[in-house]
Amino acid sequence: MLLSSVIIILREVLEAALLFSILIALAKHSAVGNHWILWSLALGLVGAIIYGMNLSNISEWFDGVGQEVANAFIQLFIYAVLVIYMGVQVYFKDQAMTSKYWFLVLMIVITSLAMTREGAEILLYFFSATRRENHYVSVLIGMIIGASIGISVGFLFYYLLVNLRSLWALRIGLALLILVSAGMVSQASLLLIQADWLPAQMPLWDTSTFLSEKTAMGQLMYALIGYEATPTAIQASLYLFGLLFPVGIIALVNSKSIAYNKIAETK
Repeated sequence: MLLSSVIIILREVLEAALLFSILIALAKHSAVGNHWILWSLALGLVGAIIYGMNLSNISEWFDGVGQEVANAFIQLFIYAVLVIYMGVQVYFKDQAMTSKYWFLVLMIVITSLAMTREGAEILLYFFSATRRENHYVSVLIGMIIGASIGISVGFLFYYLLVNLRSLWALRIGLALLILVSAGMVSQASLLLIQADWLPAQMPLWDTSTFLSEKTAMGQLMYALIGYEATPTAIQASLYLFGLLFPVGIIALVNSKSIAYNKIAETK
């Protein structure tokens, strides 16, 4: 029970911790204050409690697959907002973002929604796993260990990015966000397959013997790149789309930004 608690909570905490750490580091390089973090934490906590308390009702939607569908669409919405955020970050890469409140709104939406989804899953697991009193201590200890590992990884990524030069922090931060966002598309596709909204298929490959998803490294890869040991063709295709779409948006926005700056210099 202890090990399963560690793995489950690590899985839930890692993704939100990575998003928080990357966005906070990029915000620091963009001269954005930290007040948006408090809004994210407050909204995410309230959202997690409300969502978690209503999961039993939500799960009854769509003929009993409401939880899978709702979580999938939350993931896809976060992905869409992340793509917008990355485009904005690239377009204004040479400017301080302090006065652009809509930029802060994008970060708040991304992090609070991620915290809402992951927090609700944690609350659901805690209350379901502690129904038996003899499991209470082991579950609680496992949750603390899993959360501590996940938060520590987030701090590690934050300090790695914040100590880089701004240009390199932006490049590496965007690369990490692309990987995380593509993983969200993959996770959403898996949830929709489980809900029978997408067709089930045979796996393209099986790497579980090489890297199991039940290990700490497997969970890190799951949160960072959407690692799946047994992906189907649909999952792999959507993951590839999740990678290439923001890359295309970034390239397009960057070319527009360069062209605009050249025109501004000639005036």
